[in-house]
Amino acid sequence: MNKTTAAITAVGKYVPDYVLTNKELETMVDTNDEWITTRTGIKERRILKKEGEGTSYMAIKAAQDLIEKNNIDPKEIDLVIVATATPDLPVASTAVYTASKIGAVDAFAYDLQAACSSFLYGMSVASSYIESGRYKKVLLIGADKMSSIIDYTDRATCIIFGDGAGAVLFEPNEEGLGFQDEYLRSDGVGRDFLKIEAGGSILPPTEETVKSGQHFVHQEGRTVFKFAVSNMADVSEKVLERNNLTKDTVNWLVPHQANKRIIEATANRIGLDEDKVMMNISKYGNTTSATLPLLLADYEKELKKGDNLIFAAFGGGFTWGSIYLKWAYNK
Repeated sequence: MNKTTAAITAVGKYVPDYVLTNKELETMVDTNDEWITTRTGIKERRILKKEGEGTSYMAIKAAQDLIEKNNIDPKEIDLVIVATATPDLPVASTAVYTASKIGAVDAFAYDLQAACSSFLYGMSVASSYIESGRYKKVLLIGADKMSSIIDYTDRATCIIFGDGAGAVLFEPNEEGLGFQDEYLRSDGVGRDFLKIEAGGSILPPTEETVKSGQHFVHQEGRTVFKFAVSNMADVSEKVLERNNLTKDTVNWLVPHQANKRIIEATANRIGLDEDKVMMNISKYGNTTSATLPLLLADYEKELKKGDNLIFAAFGGGFTWGSIYLKWAYNK
């Protein structure tokens, strides 16, 4: 009897209509298009401008895209996980609301937060639920409204982040496709280098914390860059070695879209040519939890059944890791 693996069987996406270009950012902070493009690879990013709408709005849209394109009955979904660093509300789960709005009335749901590694960690969790045999359809959504926590007078962060959402459906597979291996890591040394200082239990919101901008993302760019370059490359190489994969047998690198130079460093470490590296950072910037599923949605038609995919991500905390997955269908 074949072992049951967890395969991605459908994908969906949503990005807001509003495009914030580098040229527009030039009017907001002391920066320019050439500087941003050279250092990050970003040309534009999407921003959710709808008043009163948060991360759940995009998560719902991405899930509905997946459901409609693949003619899926939402009542058959067993579990909805929303990977996000920007939940709608501090306590009430964004995933629970999302599940209800898409008609997944028989599913249980919860949020998962590991900064930019949230979706990667979510892949591990979703796959484990499927492989356990308890559930047949797990919907994993990566969604973030980063514009809600960005200071648009801080040129170190406002040039990087955008808003968006992507969704994938995990189902059982008996052909040996889908989830193969993972190597996930974390290190609390990163807590001070990429964070939001106020709004949590250590420093609850006050008038002073709001006035001093402590509810926005702050990062020490050089430190984060250094850790990201080495760690994303290290874990990707580790997964290849453990599974006897080479640059010739890997079809795609699916890297978190934080910075083009980090992506290139990871690809170089495992010897992959540019045409095997998924990249859309120029269009969306860093959408945090949404980068990996947005890549899958944008490249879905190029993926072939049996393709070897190496996922890699790095996030605040620090969190990072790599996952090896065999693609399960042709589009």
